Amino acid sequence: MARLDDAGDVLLAGPAVRAVRTRAREVVFLAGPNGRAAAELLPGVDRVIGWRAPWIDHTPPPVTVQGVQELVGQAGGIDEAVLLTSFHQSALPLALLLRLAGVKRITAISNDYPGSLLDVRHVVDESVDVPEAERMLAVARAAGFELPEGDDGKLAVQRPLPDIAKFTGQWVGVGGVADKGAYVVVHPGTSAPARTWPAERHRQAVRELVEDGHQVVVTGTERDLTAYVASDVAVDLGGVTTFAELAAVIERAGVLVAGNTGPAHLAAAVGTPVVSLFAPVVPAVRWAPYGVPVVLLGDQEAPCRGSRARTCPVAGHPCLSQVTSEQVVKAVRELTQ
Repeated sequence: MARLDDAGDVLLAGPAVRAVRTRAREVVFLAGPNGRAAAELLPGVDRVIGWRAPWIDHTPPPVTVQGVQELVGQAGGIDEAVLLTSFHQSALPLALLLRLAGVKRITAISNDYPGSLLDVRHVVDESVDVPEAERMLAVARAAGFELPEGDDGKLAVQRPLPDIAKFTGQWVGVGGVADKGAYVVVHPGTSAPARTWPAERHRQAVRELVEDGHQVVVTGTERDLTAYVASDVAVDLGGVTTFAELAAVIERAGVLVAGNTGPAHLAAAVGTPVVSLFAPVVPAVRWAPYGVPVVLLGDQEAPCRGSRARTCPVAGHPCLSQVTSEQVVKAVRELTQ
């Protein structure tokens, strides 16, 4: 199986992976560098291989013979491939390379004529917005794979998750583990500026959440940002957790406050409600946290709607800049009561 973009995209592939696992001897997941850690957390994945795709990665490498040979070598011995792509991505370049690796049966969405590159061509109406997890599960079904009986089709991660007492020891519950809901997680970073709520708003929201009686944990990879947002009132875990540890931290939270970014989907995978600061550059129907309670904040009818922009195309970033810290606190209350 393959999904070559970011961590959240890979997590949304989880139901499709579990469907394939019902009949596969081994599931090998091909991931990009930004999605590898998420792939390693997916139930049903036996092995992960990584490759940076020049037609998908946000900082695409040049196409080289060496790079192609690397992928062909890693994919040797794979019998069948289910290629999972977003609505704006083509599966055909990867299908071509996997044919060179000897893969005999390939399934993917393609609205373009695939010739001999695909054995199962799944055609969808891209004008209809469908949750991304369901869209990818439909590809697995087109290939002949169904979820096992009793599987609810929600996102999931492998268990057990790591021990996080070193991070949350100050909120010890029964058995030395922080009780579910002992704190609120605020994750201020995103992979694209257009999806980011201003840092000063995050900082103010953290202060107001503390004033409202919540313990707050700030997470992320950008340590300057998390330190600023946490200030002197919240626990700053910026840059100190692995992806699996982040999953465990979010699992124990009552709510996650985050933009449209991987940890929002990680929250869905561990069953934690989300206050979603969602910029409408992509449709919320497709990309909002799947299968958990969500309060969606942000103007979904803003001029940037559907633009897929990574940098805000509208002066003042109105879709998110108009969201107030008070709205975030109110949303957290709604999800915790």
